[in-house]
Amino acid sequence: MADPDLDFTTGESGASATYPMQCSALRKNGYVVLKGRPCKIVEMSTSKTGKHGHAKVNLVGIDIFTNKKYEDMCPSTHNMDVPAIKRTDYQLVNIAESYMSLMSDNGDIREDLRVPDSDIGKEIETKFEAGEEFMVTVISAMGEECAVATKVLASK
Repeated sequence: MADPDLDFTTGESGASATYPMQCSALRKNGYVVLKGRPCKIVEMSTSKTGKHGHAKVNLVGIDIFTNKKYEDMCPSTHNMDVPAIKRTDYQLVNIAESYMSLMSDNGDIREDLRVPDSDIGKEIETKFEAGEEFMVTVISAMGEECAVATKVLASK
């Protein structure tokens, strides 16, 4: 009956990393997948309908992880992928060998996230060395995660 070689011990929710949205429905400061990378839209313009009746949308986006600039053009009636983005705040507990120990609201600790090589990374290290208590905002999309912001811990 059942195949003993099949292993179903790991399971995912089945949720896709992206979902489709019509190009004309995208907005500035929204998110979109450009050239396979999750980007925040910084500029978009729509050209007039041409001889074949399709208005084109010109999108300029900045990669949310690497800050690289990407451009793309698509007909306004076509669908574009929009990344499913999740922001989570963690309290920084420790930094060891450039990996952050982060505690979530329910007390779970994760130690698998590197301190980013950007200005945010320098800010995190400086605040940590000064002994400040603060939160680190981690953004995750399409299987990637990165610390993108810090904020002062609200005193109880």
